[in-house]
Amino acid sequence: MEFHLDLIDTKIEFFEAETQKTLEDQIRYAIDTNKALMLDVHAVQYQTAFNHRTEKMHYSAAVHFKLKR
Repeated sequence: MEFHLDLIDTKIEFFEAETQKTLEDQIRYAIDTNKALMLDVHAVQYQTAFNHRTEKMHYSAAVHFKLKR
């Protein structure tokens, strides 16, 4: 019987929030969760846009995780 593990090499997660603090909390939680999978943050891209319907700012981010080597 053979036992073989496939590790996740790379993973990208997307987040969005109505406040910058909430977005930071979501990203921080994802970082802690992905540490268990042996993934580190490789890059973070974020964007801010004004929502004319709600007249509030909208924050979004893409976080790229890569396997620790």
